Amino acid sequence: MSTETRTTCPYCGVGCGVIATVTHDGDISVKGDPEHPANLGRLCSKGSALAETIDLDGRVLFPEIGGQRATWDTALDLVARKFSEAISEQGPDSVAFYVSGQLLTEDYYVANKLMKGFIGSGNIDTNSRLCMSSSVAGHRRAFGSDTVPGIYNDLELAELVILTGSNLAWCHPVIYQRLAAAKTARPGMKIVVIDPRRTMTCDIADLHLAIRPDGDVALFLGLLAHLAKGPAIDQTYIGAHTAGFAEAFAAASAVTFEDLLDRTGLPAMQIREFFRLFEMTEKTVTCYSQGINQSSSGTDKVNAIINCHLATGRIGRPGMGPFSLTGQPNAMGGREVGGLANMLAAHMAIESTEDRDRVQRFWSSPTIATRPGLKAVDMFKAVADGRIKALWIMATNPVVSMPDAHAVEAAIRDCPFVVVSDILHDTDTARHADVLLPSLGWGEKDGTVTNSERRISRQRRFLKSPGNARPDWWQLAGVAQRMGHSGFDYRSQAEIFAEHAALSSFENEGLRDFDIGAHAAISQDGYDRLAPFQWPQLAGKGNNETRFFANGGFYHADGKARFVAVNPSTTDRTSASYPLTLNTGRIRDHWHTMTRTGKSARLSGHIAEPFAEIHPRDAIDLGIRGAGLVELQSPRGTAIVRALVTERQARGNVFVPMHWNDQYASKARIDALIPPVVDPFSGQPASKNVAIAARPFPAALYGFAVSAEKPSVTGAEYWALAKAEGGWRTELGFIQAIEDWTDWCRATFGLSAGIEPLGYSDGQSGDLRLAFFRDGRLLAALFIARQPVAVARNWAIAQLSADHGDMRRRFSIVAGRPGMDQPDPGATVCSCFFVGTNQIIEAVRGGCHSVKAVGAHTNAGTNCGSCRAEIRGIIDGCLAAAAE
Repeated sequence: MSTETRTTCPYCGVGCGVIATVTHDGDISVKGDPEHPANLGRLCSKGSALAETIDLDGRVLFPEIGGQRATWDTALDLVARKFSEAISEQGPDSVAFYVSGQLLTEDYYVANKLMKGFIGSGNIDTNSRLCMSSSVAGHRRAFGSDTVPGIYNDLELAELVILTGSNLAWCHPVIYQRLAAAKTARPGMKIVVIDPRRTMTCDIADLHLAIRPDGDVALFLGLLAHLAKGPAIDQTYIGAHTAGFAEAFAAASAVTFEDLLDRTGLPAMQIREFFRLFEMTEKTVTCYSQGINQSSSGTDKVNAIINCHLATGRIGRPGMGPFSLTGQPNAMGGREVGGLANMLAAHMAIESTEDRDRVQRFWSSPTIATRPGLKAVDMFKAVADGRIKALWIMATNPVVSMPDAHAVEAAIRDCPFVVVSDILHDTDTARHADVLLPSLGWGEKDGTVTNSERRISRQRRFLKSPGNARPDWWQLAGVAQRMGHSGFDYRSQAEIFAEHAALSSFENEGLRDFDIGAHAAISQDGYDRLAPFQWPQLAGKGNNETRFFANGGFYHADGKARFVAVNPSTTDRTSASYPLTLNTGRIRDHWHTMTRTGKSARLSGHIAEPFAEIHPRDAIDLGIRGAGLVELQSPRGTAIVRALVTERQARGNVFVPMHWNDQYASKARIDALIPPVVDPFSGQPASKNVAIAARPFPAALYGFAVSAEKPSVTGAEYWALAKAEGGWRTELGFIQAIEDWTDWCRATFGLSAGIEPLGYSDGQSGDLRLAFFRDGRLLAALFIARQPVAVARNWAIAQLSADHGDMRRRFSIVAGRPGMDQPDPGATVCSCFFVGTNQIIEAVRGGCHSVKAVGAHTNAGTNCGSCRAEIRGIIDGCLAAAAE
């Protein structure tokens, strides 16, 4: 017997449906839900590996005060008392909540209600500020509301899809697969990718515009000026439903074509082809994500894009419109309940006296925040300078993810009172908590999330609450009651959702876009059975897919959209001291700060350590070798990562992923290099255009190790560890040799003194190999060389689970390469089925000359499909080599 639970993936904003199966003996598996409209059964590599990330290793299971176990009553009493004291002595703006798109909507709702309606401060902000707030600001400027006009089906219905600032293949893989399938079905569909890097998304692109960092405003200004002179302009729509076109056109016309070439760095022929495609293709969707939003001109970029769609009337109709792709699983839900410092619940405006009065009356609250609170970057500045005395951080890791991360860590460390609610005990942020509260994780918590197309879905629990862990909303309600506030005696998530729905329709009458009043009286049974639906869903109306603005109906007072006149942004922040431009982002198989995906050996198999993509010419000029270590420096800090020399990167640019933290690497918190520069309208940090310097890290020795137990590394200036099948893998860099490597291994890998190594040391070459065994099992193996270690890594990892009773097998480990009977799969390409490069090459040599053929032979690329672009690259490389 087994039980199946329909729930929703906790990763990106696609909002995929998941079916979790628990067998009678407790085994858990996950698969895509074929009935969920977002994914129709598809899952990406991260979603497919969810069952591998829900163990209790490292979990916070009990409240802690000062590192010591406490009861819930004691912990919540202390939190309530400290917050109350700060408010009494310093006022409501002396406290703050920093929350997360990992929270469920019900958690978010209670947090916002407590802070804005009962404490009376706007000081609640979310890590969604770091990913989507420029989109929010652009929507509100143009539409009068934070409304996403379209739905996912529009990408499949379009004739032209523009992906700008979006590595869709790695960051929203299921939507990428839907788009790729649509293009296969309709080869005439055109796809344009606008990105400084040639990412895996470019595999399906007809045109890749390798734009200069922050050149997007200029490009879309040029497009608007071009459209206004041709047949694509829709004067009827402009006249009936918009205002401000003349000013926007004047600003766009001020950009000469020479300026456009200079600011974008694009060839004239490519710009003209892009303009022609947009002009001649009515069914056009422009998708944008972090590459647009994470900029000091992010809001202007959003409005420059929206201007082009308004000017052509291409909005709100099937297959056309601007489309913001949300980064986090519930960033949209947080926006709906006012989780951002400058918003009220239910898409009401904190600056509106009428809206504030409406929300206060609905909540029957004693007060209401009268002005926006501090946005994320300013909030942590206020923590640093002492204005904020008590801080509650929920379900996020700002010591890794915030810009100027070292300063943020110092601010949190020195704050008089810090509460952290999380599921893991040893995050970079949790180590500074005065009170650490155990929250529920995915599979344990219960509530709703909203995806990028405004679809609300249920996350349902299928696991018992571990230890004394409790929901975030329960923690917040408990503190609110202890602070003397009424209106927080919730008994279930369903009650909170019903109140949230009721507020959305309260005195609405079509004046606000967000209205889910159909669920204002939802019962517990109805909540348990709630199927995915898109908002708005008004009381008495059916559940229909809805687009906005095809016939106007905007949310400014006059019902018209606003063209926003914007100016090109400065793109070059480099200098003689910092001549390179750093761009940060995600990789395929990891998520945020790795607190979840770092638990999965499968997800660490594709890319196991932090890296920097550098163009070959830049690498030569800087003396950086491929696979060597590179030190990156900005005025804010330094990082040490592996050098990945590749022509996918544009000259003068460096890409580094944002995931690694102090738990998994020695010095790879890349946001420590990012200055706290923000967009003036949204407050969103600029993480895609940072001036840095790069130089080779002076490693005298490189190392690679596998071990059955998690290592505790000392003496290495560089280390990066990752979960592996059967244990751990570790990359190492040393400025000087360790005096006694055997003793170092015993201390690092937790080996007893009686276990002697098998190995050798070559003083001339600098090579050293040590392997430790017990009862036929490999405990640890260390490989040291003066150059990056050339060891078959996946094969070496597999030896942790192999039988080594045969002495010859032990010697093969010391040699660092498999014998004839132990094939090396090579570096992992397909995480779903553990298929490596060498296996794919072998398939190609055997006659598999297409991605489909390789999939049929090896299974690679047949599940989530995220690796198909890499497979195609390997095929093309093999065939090109064979033709020479």
